[in-house]
Amino acid sequence: MCGRYVQVSSVKTIEKRFNVVAPAPQHHVPNTNVSVGEKAPVITNADPGTLQWFQFGFSPSWAKKQFYLFNARAEGDLNKSNDPNFTGAKGIINKPMFRTAIRRQRCLVPADAFYEGPEKEKLSKPYCVYLRNKERPFAFAGIWDTYVNRDTGEELGTFAIITTTANEVTGKIGHHRSPVILPREAESIWLDSELPLADVTDLLRPFPGERMNAYPVDPILKNPRLNGPDLLKPTGERLFPEEEYRIENEIRLEGMGQTEARRRKNREG
Repeated sequence: MCGRYVQVSSVKTIEKRFNVVAPAPQHHVPNTNVSVGEKAPVITNADPGTLQWFQFGFSPSWAKKQFYLFNARAEGDLNKSNDPNFTGAKGIINKPMFRTAIRRQRCLVPADAFYEGPEKEKLSKPYCVYLRNKERPFAFAGIWDTYVNRDTGEELGTFAIITTTANEVTGKIGHHRSPVILPREAESIWLDSELPLADVTDLLRPFPGERMNAYPVDPILKNPRLNGPDLLKPTGERLFPEEEYRIENEIRLEGMGQTEARRRKNREG
């Protein structure tokens, strides 16, 4: 967790929502199944006014070979039992893999939803988790670094999503973790390169479960090569009742629908 997520908002929507500019919008491909190794939009503390595309799968700059670490535990090696009531230290600050990035290389990871499954069944029994009241896109708390290929000299921006203990929604799904989703008012704070470390770790907490919901989807999404709005179709009822249930259609219309129309236009041209 969190190894698959949805990012289908248009570039214009992301630019407006996060007050950034996308200098290379052609890199943006709406994706209902963002998987490790794929490129996705991020906003880094080094360039907070620019939307960039990094590889999902963190590799530190000092690594001799490329890593694909998609999650970074806020507690580090602490809380091995994944106690949802854990209030101890955030051990991530002492992990050799992440201790530099958590201090100096933080990023926002725009997303529209994410997938989660029970601890044992994982994505064999997946749920699409989203924020209520059309609160999307939102931002995961991420860390980033630039990996340099020792053989070619090629530089590659990479990132991971920080995880923490389960909240009411991921807990009801049966999973022991949840991604750190930043409150909107904390996004600019997260990107402040001068933010004291104590304030950084204070943000690494579960998102309020009452502002989230989830519904089951087809396990075919386990195949990272599969993509498209069909992956978002509900196969059962939501975890918690709501007056409206439109997340799948909204995402289809704004994201993948536009992409398919553009593809038809290109073929006809």
